[in-house]
Amino acid sequence: MQPPFTESALLAIDRAHAWHPYSSPSSTDPVYPIRAAHGCCLELMDGRQLIDGMSSWWCAIHGYNHPVLNQAAHAQLDQMAHIMFGGLTHAPALQLVQTLVALTPEPLQHVFLCDTGSVAVEVAIKMALQFWVAQQRAEKCRLLTIRSGYHGDTLNAMSVCDPITGMHRLFARVLPPQIFVPAPRCRFGESCPPEDIAPFAELLAQHQHELAAVILEPIVQGAGGMRFYSADYLAQVRALCDQFDVLLIADEIATGFGRTGRLFACEHSGIAPDLMTVGKALTGGYLTLAATLATERVAHTIAAGDPGVFMHGPTFMGNPLACAVANASIALLLADDWQANIRRIEQRLRNGLAACRSQPNVVDVRVLGAIGVVELTEPVVLRELQPRFVELGVWVRPFGRLVYLMPPYIISDAQLDQLCAAVRQVVVNH
Repeated sequence: MQPPFTESALLAIDRAHAWHPYSSPSSTDPVYPIRAAHGCCLELMDGRQLIDGMSSWWCAIHGYNHPVLNQAAHAQLDQMAHIMFGGLTHAPALQLVQTLVALTPEPLQHVFLCDTGSVAVEVAIKMALQFWVAQQRAEKCRLLTIRSGYHGDTLNAMSVCDPITGMHRLFARVLPPQIFVPAPRCRFGESCPPEDIAPFAELLAQHQHELAAVILEPIVQGAGGMRFYSADYLAQVRALCDQFDVLLIADEIATGFGRTGRLFACEHSGIAPDLMTVGKALTGGYLTLAATLATERVAHTIAAGDPGVFMHGPTFMGNPLACAVANASIALLLADDWQANIRRIEQRLRNGLAACRSQPNVVDVRVLGAIGVVELTEPVVLRELQPRFVELGVWVRPFGRLVYLMPPYIISDAQLDQLCAAVRQVVVNH
């Protein structure tokens, strides 16, 4: 048996061979080997503990090494880790789809289980396209979305990310050309004035003949800018999609399962989309799993058209191990008074980050549910800020001009206070 790696050996392998997300293989930015994770803490190889403010990119809502999720994984491993979902089915997947149908808006009745959030978005887009092909209206093949959005890193998903400020502009020549409307200016908690929805309505009316769907992140634009917009705007978008016979895709990958204070962000507006994607927190960060939900209308129209089936099928679709952990994660969330807990986190973030508003390098401080954002005047230099946070005993991963927190739901008040104090200290000295 190979002896355990030392920290220096791990870092040497990392520098020589590992290619991290959104980085260069020759990058000299610091990386931190982790040997364990438990609760809300990441344990470095040297024994230091970091309070995690990121939920591992927003998915580890129950923290790490949770006994309930561990037990669910162990129990499922004793039965089967994986079987193909083509022609076969199993209880963990069926329990999960039944639960998702029960929890999401009522018109969503059919669940397509897939691998990742980006794939769930690809599936939703393909469903929208095939929906119109089935009606001999193949000209309806473009998408309308709002700027400052982010929907993933695969090809169709990239095409509906912001084409100017987004991270995928390098691929513009090969991406399907989509239609973009200015992001709403009305903030969460405000009504949406006519002048704010007007650009959306005008483009929708102008392009209705070629639009398959509108796709957006409901209420919270995540990796495209961590912006919170009016629930009234979303409600008006739904009405306009109905008026002009265009499908609505709600990308709830980042917002689903309580992050905004509602189980799904669409609930802030009281609307139901035609297609919805979920992922990230679905398994509590244990395994990769996502899903696309569709209405009866979408599903039955696709089934009635040529070739009578939906043309997609991931190898690991409906993975039993991931489904079992997802079932346990959702049950764990619902067993607690999760709404009161999110309100606790929200209030603590509001109090802890409020002092940043007085800093001359801060544009805005905003909080919604278990999301806290400090927007700076200038982009952060990650290689400078990341070590400062580590020295303060926290894991915070800024991007662009944003220093933000999306902690696990199990975080204590003391841990939240330490996270906020670290943000304040780094922002003041930035």
